[in-house]
Amino acid sequence: MSTCHSGAVAVPTHQATKRIALLGMPNTGKSTLFNRMTGARAFVGNWPGMTVDLLQAVIPLGEEMVEFVDLPGIYDLNGFSEDEAVVQRFLAEFPLNLILIILNAAQIDRQVRLALQVKALGLPAIVLLNLSDEAKRFGIEIHGPTLAQNLGMSVCLLSAKYGQGYAQALAEITCTLREQETAYQVANLQDCLTNNGSLNQDITTVLAEAVVFPSQLRRTVTASLDRLFLHPIWGIPLFFTVMFGLFMVIWQVGLPSQDVMGNITDWLNQTLLQPLISPLPHVIQDLITNGLWNGLATVASFLPLVVIFFFVMAAIEDSGYLSRAAYLMDAFMGRLGLDGRGFVMQMLGFGCNVPALMGTRVMRSQALRWLTMLIIPFSLCSARLQVFVFILAAVLPGMKGAVALFGLYVLSFVAAFLAAAIFSQSQQLKNHEPFILELPPYRLPTLKHVLLRGWGEVREFLYRASGFITLGCLGVWTITNLPPGATGLDTIGGQIGKLLVPIMAPVGIDPQLTLALIFGFVAKEIVVGSLAVIYAMNASAVSQAIAASVTVPQALSFCIFCLLYTPCLTTVAVLKSESKSWGLTLFSLVFSLGYAWLMSFIFYQVSLGLHWA
Repeated sequence: MSTCHSGAVAVPTHQATKRIALLGMPNTGKSTLFNRMTGARAFVGNWPGMTVDLLQAVIPLGEEMVEFVDLPGIYDLNGFSEDEAVVQRFLAEFPLNLILIILNAAQIDRQVRLALQVKALGLPAIVLLNLSDEAKRFGIEIHGPTLAQNLGMSVCLLSAKYGQGYAQALAEITCTLREQETAYQVANLQDCLTNNGSLNQDITTVLAEAVVFPSQLRRTVTASLDRLFLHPIWGIPLFFTVMFGLFMVIWQVGLPSQDVMGNITDWLNQTLLQPLISPLPHVIQDLITNGLWNGLATVASFLPLVVIFFFVMAAIEDSGYLSRAAYLMDAFMGRLGLDGRGFVMQMLGFGCNVPALMGTRVMRSQALRWLTMLIIPFSLCSARLQVFVFILAAVLPGMKGAVALFGLYVLSFVAAFLAAAIFSQSQQLKNHEPFILELPPYRLPTLKHVLLRGWGEVREFLYRASGFITLGCLGVWTITNLPPGATGLDTIGGQIGKLLVPIMAPVGIDPQLTLALIFGFVAKEIVVGSLAVIYAMNASAVSQAIAASVTVPQALSFCIFCLLYTPCLTTVAVLKSESKSWGLTLFSLVFSLGYAWLMSFIFYQVSLGLHWA
């Protein structure tokens, strides 16, 4: 095969380390291999001029330091999707010493074209045939040396998940890189690939005598399970059952673990912090305890939920079922401008909006990712649930409260889907990319990979959210402690509550509840605690006071507002971090406030009308 030498050109580089890029199609195990190579040393790199951040790591390889970069999964180097544009731009602007082409060995006939495209560009590369154990189970025989000779580049068979062949592949990479002193960039990628018309013909030549396929692929567990999970009738009910199971795991394990974390932070506060700061002036003690410490404790309370979410999500995604869930829900979500993955993220938002927002990384289309981010905050997260249970138990005891709570769950779906239908009319949020999905076989997740991946996400969450929410708590402390000596509605915060009476009275929310909503902007868990401060009573007395002074329509209007209004600071921080757009973040804040007020206004005024009727 002829090489387009005008594609890749050698460039002088002053890099202290050599650079290796990982390239492959989605669901080939590329990220698994990257995690195995880099361990816990990977971080998100901000590459100048790139529309997305890329995962990178600098590790010792042989006798030198090497930078590994995990590129987005793509199907074709000559395509026009956002992912493919990112890869094309990276190859054109950043020098590379070596490319690792990760292919699914069980689908080599469909994926080897990507290796031929890299070769056509004249880039130094090694082909890593991952999932070779699955190919063997399917009855596919691959002779590595013959395939390497036909391709004109090194070929290694391995299983990144279980480590089979990994040591040999790493040795080949180390040896090749040691001999590769030149870095390359691609000058005319699309022209080079377009002018090379032999790619399709070369696929047959490359695979000849190197790969033997069975006359008919053996019936596998995957085929049997898909008959059930992708069934036109039973597929969707089973999907809801699986998602309910995930929700129950987060609910039953995550929420109690938040209490455990709360007990730990309380113990640390009483045993270590309070004795340490006791000699300080009272105002400084209050600042440290109710400002800085409460900020850190709030972040810590989210940590168990985030840990459980990402560990379970990593297991489900590795199993191959998440792709099938997206496929099942795609038709319905497509009518709203979303795809099946948007519904999955919406469901996961019931545990916590934060990890659900971070889960949108699986979507590479910016329009689709942004649209999904805008509706996730309307999910009834566990933090809001605590508020609703407290309020509803006060005004609607027994089964009526349970029915009202279920109604709020239904409303969260309706509100999210209605918002998606409105947002999708914007040209900026229209997704023009087709939903292409390769359904991987079902796999048993490995504990090591789940732990590594989960920890990486947790660490990223802590880095992004901790500072923001701590500053927010300091702000709340300030407005609830000034002017000096003031309490309750006499503080700055209380005055703000009274100032907003003309806006909040039409929706039935009094100044006390308004002030609680302001506190809820930091974290919804603060709402119940803030009511105790505002009313200057314990939880039981506050419940009785609310039952005596707040009507059922007012209580439900308050819950609707709390469901739909501005998300907590952590969610805002992650929304900004994941979207990389202050414009989208500010729009989300303004829209959610207006949306909450409108929905509460309609409900409250209709309730009053029905009462008088």
